Amino acid sequence: MKPVWVLMCAIGVVGSNSLVLSPIASDVAATFEGKAASDVMMASAVYGGATALSALFLAPRADQIGLKRALILALVTLVVALLGSTVAPSLPVLIVAQGLAGIGAGLALPATYGLAADVAPKGEESATLGKVLTGWTLSLVAGVSFAAVLADVLQWRAVFGLMAAMSAGLILLVARMQVPERDAAAAVSPFKAFRVPGLLPILLAVVAFMSAFYGLYGFLGTHMTTVLGYSTGMAGLAALTYGVGFGAVAPLDRLIDRYGAQRAAPVVFGALVLVYLLMSLLAGQGLGIFVGCLFWGAVNHVGLNIMVGQLTALSAPQRGAILGIYSATTYVAMFVGTAAYRPMFETQGFGFIALVSAACIVPALIGALWALRRAGRLTVPAAE
Repeated sequence: MKPVWVLMCAIGVVGSNSLVLSPIASDVAATFEGKAASDVMMASAVYGGATALSALFLAPRADQIGLKRALILALVTLVVALLGSTVAPSLPVLIVAQGLAGIGAGLALPATYGLAADVAPKGEESATLGKVLTGWTLSLVAGVSFAAVLADVLQWRAVFGLMAAMSAGLILLVARMQVPERDAAAAVSPFKAFRVPGLLPILLAVVAFMSAFYGLYGFLGTHMTTVLGYSTGMAGLAALTYGVGFGAVAPLDRLIDRYGAQRAAPVVFGALVLVYLLMSLLAGQGLGIFVGCLFWGAVNHVGLNIMVGQLTALSAPQRGAILGIYSATTYVAMFVGTAAYRPMFETQGFGFIALVSAACIVPALIGALWALRRAGRLTVPAAE
């Protein structure tokens, strides 16, 4: 199997575990006496926090031991954690297992993105990264959506068992994967990597982007099942629709290579604000939410490609550390977004938190416009 497809599958497995709890939270809660779906989502928040810490402090070691070896170690950790989630006798045990899964994911994501840059042909970096990012579509279409149906037909434990088996299979594929040799780098302190020029503005955009996404997505399934009255399977179909939109625009990634990420960023962030406003307007309509999820996935794909592509280009010797910071930032946003959105969702509803997500993107839009202006690509008429 080609390296790019192996890396895509790795993102698919990690992404599945990152997103799977939302549509099956009600089923999981029913297993544990006295627990609600919102209680189960704290496992997702802990997963995010553990991923952030792992990405910040372990990912820099990936440059030292090699990205391929780092990915194998991460997948081994995921297998153990997912098996623990499968047999968890109580919610606290499930939360601990998901914390361990976060440690594996925090190392897996930077290693995977870094390897994508290593195997990309010259001039096709965004297109290659786009293929790897399609793993998020795989996680939504073949992962989250199938998981929701599997939870209906069998039980939610079968979902984690299946992901554990897939992770074990990936270990063998990654071990056989041929990647270009790269000189081992010294381990870089994550705090030293913060000094790389151009990193902080991109991270600010990442915070805005990911807080908006995870805060809203975390309660999409609960809104579909408890407010609109749909089944867990239908909640999974909403995730599927998002995934279809995410994957359908992959051919557009070549345009980023052609025109540049800096030009594309303001357009994408502006479109994302409009998508969240649309999600707010359609919150009470089941069909409308499906339409909103389709556009949501499409715009998010391009936005994610832009940010990750910019980060991988900053410094090849410190790529693991930089992408570790990116993943840490992503999952801090996941932790904060899930925790902060919960009281707003419970008191104000899904439509309101969609508006909050729109507001989160506005600073990223302003930053992208400012960066474009500083680069001299946006002309501002002189005052008369």
